[in-house]
Amino acid sequence: MPRFSSATARLLATGLIALAGTAPAAAQGQPQMNLPRIEITAGMHRIEAQVAASPQERQTGLMHRKEMPAHEGMLFVFEQPATQCFWMKNTLLPLTAAFVADDGTIVNLADMKPQTEDSHCSAKPVRYVLEMNQGWFAQKGIKPGSKLVNAAVFNAKK
Repeated sequence: MPRFSSATARLLATGLIALAGTAPAAAQGQPQMNLPRIEITAGMHRIEAQVAASPQERQTGLMHRKEMPAHEGMLFVFEQPATQCFWMKNTLLPLTAAFVADDGTIVNLADMKPQTEDSHCSAKPVRYVLEMNQGWFAQKGIKPGSKLVNAAVFNAKK
């Protein structure tokens, strides 16, 4: 039986994430395409985000993906706020990481080059990181201080 973080358990309990149809962790060299999904809004923009909540899901992240639709991304959920650092080994797409506080406020953004081991870290402890195609945040005018909205995730009691 899989173990879920308390944040994921809350999401499951609210019915936002259905486990039916969710594939096990991606096989080596294969992208993980069937993680649970949630909708996040950033101003008037809608994001369909896969949720990577387990250590294995977070470790694999968006590795091995050759493309990703513009409105899609991946939300990494951690058990506790901490300085989160990301790198791009085996990641083929240029991405931007939004480091997000518990209330949905974007703390900082980091553009990340594909297939590098450069470290990109949050400016302060955060529980969430949202990865989108590089340039998505800039094209939408979303900057540090902007808010992401999903009532079951952000602003929830931790």
